[in-house]
Amino acid sequence: MGSEQFYSYRLTSQRSSYSSANPKVTVGPSTPIESQQFEARDSPNCPLSTPFESDTYTILSSESTLMDPEEEAPMPMNLPSGQTRWPQQWTHEPAGSSLVHPQAVYSPRYSLSGNNNNSSNDLKQLLIACANALAGNKINEFEILVERARAAVSITGDPIRRLGAYMVEGLVARKELSGNNIYRALRCREPQGKDLLSYMHILYDICPYLKFGYLAANGAIAEACRNESRIHIIDFQIAQGTQWMTLLQALAAHPGGPPHVRITGIDDPVSKYARGDSLALVGKRLETVSKKFKIPIEFHPLPVYAPFVTREMLDVRPGEALAVNFPLQLHHMPDESVDVNNPRDERLRMVKSLSPKVVTLVEQESNTNTAAFLPRFIEALDYYTAMFESIDSMLARDRKERINVEQHCLARDIVNIIACEGTERVERHELFGKWKSRLTMAGFTQSPLSTYVNSVIRDLLKCYSEHYSLVEKDGAMLLGWKDRNLISASAWH
Repeated sequence: MGSEQFYSYRLTSQRSSYSSANPKVTVGPSTPIESQQFEARDSPNCPLSTPFESDTYTILSSESTLMDPEEEAPMPMNLPSGQTRWPQQWTHEPAGSSLVHPQAVYSPRYSLSGNNNNSSNDLKQLLIACANALAGNKINEFEILVERARAAVSITGDPIRRLGAYMVEGLVARKELSGNNIYRALRCREPQGKDLLSYMHILYDICPYLKFGYLAANGAIAEACRNESRIHIIDFQIAQGTQWMTLLQALAAHPGGPPHVRITGIDDPVSKYARGDSLALVGKRLETVSKKFKIPIEFHPLPVYAPFVTREMLDVRPGEALAVNFPLQLHHMPDESVDVNNPRDERLRMVKSLSPKVVTLVEQESNTNTAAFLPRFIEALDYYTAMFESIDSMLARDRKERINVEQHCLARDIVNIIACEGTERVERHELFGKWKSRLTMAGFTQSPLSTYVNSVIRDLLKCYSEHYSLVEKDGAMLLGWKDRNLISASAWH
């Protein structure tokens, strides 16, 4: 089975707008995130507490055609909050004052007489000035600047003002050495599983980032395993499991008969929380797919944190073509800068020892792993500005769905990048060049993604804003907004 067959039906269900003709889904009330640290959070402008009650909104699911009407919408591979977490990272209180220390000084031009009507560039410079003062331990200057920034940001403003609201919270949390506490507060006060899933599904629908990851990974696996009679897929973040529905349906239509497919689904408590049930729910969904499309599927649930998965747990069997999927997940594993055991590279070496037919990697295209605080802050500002702009192109600024998506799916990661260090910082993104180096050192060889997969993804992007970009670079595909690459996808063997 070639990729042409795999995708021949795929785009027929694509629709180009967030249309009111689509099914209605009711979102339950979101739970306010109360302050544990700052009196400033009592302000009505506080970005970490939602002002909205429940309401009905419309969603678009191009994947829902492959599921029964009763099934839940697919949970994304979790661009922001539904990902595997290093299981020990939130068990320690921040240590001393080590989070605030002098670093290389960035000297942006800004005026101390700024007002609330800053242009986008002015606000960016003000936010950088706040970070610069904090990096240099100039606390008095920081306090003056951050209050000016608070007055300039808004969760209902333009993209930079909305992002600025969360970045200000991250800066204050860093100054107060409370980033870990804020993260845990956000984590403990998340909406109920079905509501979080709804917010994540909105993000899935209005932006192509997660669909891009699905298409790239499924296409690479379809190409590598096209002539195999037995396939074993190891998914290091199974989530809802629905990311595999298109691939399974395509495999079921193989001219020579469907292969036997075994799926090992690795899980963590965050996924279980958002899914609202154990991995048994994923097993039931796959059982339904097996019966519906007449393809033999064997599901192996593995409720273990990804860094602690061993070779023995994976039950690799002779005669099976092995496909391993890392969906926006590896960047949560510590590397040599955090843990002398380097779980990130160790995981890649362990997978290579299994002799996989194909390994697919989807990651955020950002450099926040080992960067010092100030350049990391500037990088996060640039990255999430593009992300917030892309959301802005699909949902009006006063839409409660947009606020819920940004608050529940992105804010926590932004705070973690800015406010936390050491084992407490788990959002440690790397650029594709670094991932390529890690995979090569682990013994992998890159497998170029097919030109047909590229063309299908370009067709997908036609359903969205013209400002999305797709670039082929070093054998990988990079999806971006305007001139900023945001997600990379690559295949290896």
